[in-house]
Amino acid sequence: MLPAAGPSAAQTCGLVLGAAVLLQSLCVAVTFLYFTNELQQLRDTYSKSSIACLTGEELGNFIQNLDVIENEEREADPCWQVKWQLGKLIKKMMSRSYEENTSAVNAERALTFSSTSEQPPQNPAYRIAAHLTGNSNRKNSLSPHNSSPRRGSGQKISSWESSRKGHSFLYNVELRNGELVIPKTGFYYIYSQTYFRFRENENEDSDLLAQIRNPKQLVQYVYKLTNYPEPILLMKSARTSCWSKKAEYGLYSIYQGGVFQLKRDDRIFVSVSNGDIVDMDKEASFFGAFLIS
Repeated sequence: MLPAAGPSAAQTCGLVLGAAVLLQSLCVAVTFLYFTNELQQLRDTYSKSSIACLTGEELGNFIQNLDVIENEEREADPCWQVKWQLGKLIKKMMSRSYEENTSAVNAERALTFSSTSEQPPQNPAYRIAAHLTGNSNRKNSLSPHNSSPRRGSGQKISSWESSRKGHSFLYNVELRNGELVIPKTGFYYIYSQTYFRFRENENEDSDLLAQIRNPKQLVQYVYKLTNYPEPILLMKSARTSCWSKKAEYGLYSIYQGGVFQLKRDDRIFVSVSNGDIVDMDKEASFFGAFLIS
């Protein structure tokens, strides 16, 4: 009998080649699984240590319980550390904003309280106002012309009706020699009207009548007296008269008013030109002031 023949060379090469292919496939599969696992670990690490970790839990609840949930296990968690730092920052900003708003509100309340406490109650006992009227019964209501620097231009009206007769009154304001004395620093509305009236009288001297009838400027001045040596002019209003020779009388009135800041103990008064034709009728000539604020 013939001995059994062994595997041929071709079969041996095929077996070796198949084994090599199988081994290579196995290596590729192992490598794929390894890298897939590594990538998954990297993805998990990134999701925990990035902003993506903030979506896993409600941030509002986390901030409210920030001091309660702190423990050693969570300190090692990267995602928890991101949330913890962010929560601390948000709480710090909220606390600063609250303190600033509280300070602003307190300052506003203090200012309002201060301004309210400084202002006296708005009742008649604390009013600061004056209304003076002319008094036709008093003679020599106007001061004579004086070159003193404390008088200013024109003739000062030194006699006013200040009692409660008629329309005149004084509320917490003093009248001295035709001057209103300011009791409190503030803004005041000051007003004045002067009535000029020329009426021909047969007994008057003809030269005086001619002088009065000549066109002239009728001027009203409102002055303020302070510690300054000269009076300060606050307002001035003027108009030019032109009376007809055929007219029995002529009438002109000048009114002016304005808001001015006055200090305590300041004094205000009215002066006029042509005092010889000023009519101190109580409804026509008047002077006053009142505190605004």
